Amino acid sequence: MRLGFIGTGTIASAVVEGIAKDGHQITVSERSRARSADLAARFGVAVADNQGVVDAGDVLFLGLLPGQAAEVLPGLVFRPGQRVISFMAGVPLPRLAALVAPADPVAVMLPFPGIAQGGSPIIALGATDLVQDIFSPANMVYTVADEAELSAYLCAQAVLSPAVKLVADAAGWLAPRVQEAAQAEDFLRVLVGSSLMANDLSPLLQALNTPGGYNARLRQHMDAEGMPEALARGLETLAKPTP
Repeated sequence: MRLGFIGTGTIASAVVEGIAKDGHQITVSERSRARSADLAARFGVAVADNQGVVDAGDVLFLGLLPGQAAEVLPGLVFRPGQRVISFMAGVPLPRLAALVAPADPVAVMLPFPGIAQGGSPIIALGATDLVQDIFSPANMVYTVADEAELSAYLCAQAVLSPAVKLVADAAGWLAPRVQEAAQAEDFLRVLVGSSLMANDLSPLLQALNTPGGYNARLRQHMDAEGMPEALARGLETLAKPTP
């Protein structure tokens, strides 16, 4: 396909990296010169200004910040038949349609940095067949029903940062107690990652619930310290509309 990327931030760059070897003709925005130059050097993608990206692409990805959409998009000339996939969760498809007419905004897609290597989840809203065509089976596409569901997923995915911090803190505690600090971190990453990928949550928790076992004792301690309630309060705070 002829794919164009308007905006080359961290996520858009990861998306390009993940599909660069799939045979597409890719043009990226020069808006972030360092990232676009790096992508061109490593993967041979073309670099153009925003209008050049629009002219070159049949499928366009919008990697702008939501607040930039109304500034950048009205100055561009789109054409009928172009399909647009947005990375902007804060810009609903009906609103985006007015900004990219006569092109067709088909989906909102929320990728994560792991898409650069594959095996990453993608949250998608809209006509997601095109997202599936481009990114599956290398990645897992999770289709949501509407904007409310998209917002709920967006809040819940924020558990990733505290989960990573929890593992990093445990690795930091373990490091001075063992000979190989790097091995300590690697062990915990593999332990947590492989366990989560191999099991559903409920049976995994049950398997880790041996009375008096280390896992059960630490979880009970953290429950008593109020971690579940703190998590619930944090998610509810994220779910509240931004003033």
